[in-house]
Amino acid sequence: MYLNFVAFLVAVGAVVLAEMGDKTQLLAMAFATKYKASKVMMGVFIATVFNHALAVAVGNYITRFDGAQIWIQGIASLSFIFFGLWTIRGDKLNGEENRATKFGPIITVTIAFFIAEMGDKTQLATIALATKFPDNAIGVLVGTTTGMLIADAIGIIIGVVLCKKIPERTVKLVSAGAFMLFGFIGTYQVATQQLQLGITTIILIMIALLIITAGASYYLIKKEWEEAGKEDDPSCLCKKDEIEVKEDQHN
Repeated sequence: MYLNFVAFLVAVGAVVLAEMGDKTQLLAMAFATKYKASKVMMGVFIATVFNHALAVAVGNYITRFDGAQIWIQGIASLSFIFFGLWTIRGDKLNGEENRATKFGPIITVTIAFFIAEMGDKTQLATIALATKFPDNAIGVLVGTTTGMLIADAIGIIIGVVLCKKIPERTVKLVSAGAFMLFGFIGTYQVATQQLQLGITTIILIMIALLIITAGASYYLIKKEWEEAGKEDDPSCLCKKDEIEVKEDQHN
């Protein structure tokens, strides 16, 4: 196995998109208010390597079933549309950042991130990428790890250090749209190259998929706006009155 540049770039892009507004990015921002950013990023790195290595191993194992290749590729492509809908829905922290621990900052962040990442969107996306690039496990692992570090660094720097207001809805919609585009392209490739369906059948499938995706997206966006109370100000990943950066951070 070797590091394939295409697999690496796709993995980086996919995970950066998946991580925007994701629970683990919010967790990184929360930890950055308690610990030094460098220690938080080290914890994120360690947790991501172990978690995504497990995801890549699972993805590669799945591809060993030769008779199921068409199904695997089809599900992997459709999963990107699902990830797009998941991105629109968004995530919230469930108190992971407040759990008491006797360990130091790096181990605390590592454990919290590893647990939070289990079954999360970025881990599932890594499994899907591993099935798409079965011969490039290293490229996928390095790419997804790099993407996670980039996204969480963006969250920490912009969301906490600079404390700028980020239009979360816009970020989520752009990320979701990119995911869905990947999903539609992948579905089209499976239908034409592997299933070799007729053009009429492919068009009908794509139209049906578009209608279902658009309907689900509309429902989720409407629900999210209703829950936000249709506020005039865009929701933010960071608000000055909600996050206080401690001057004396733990060493």
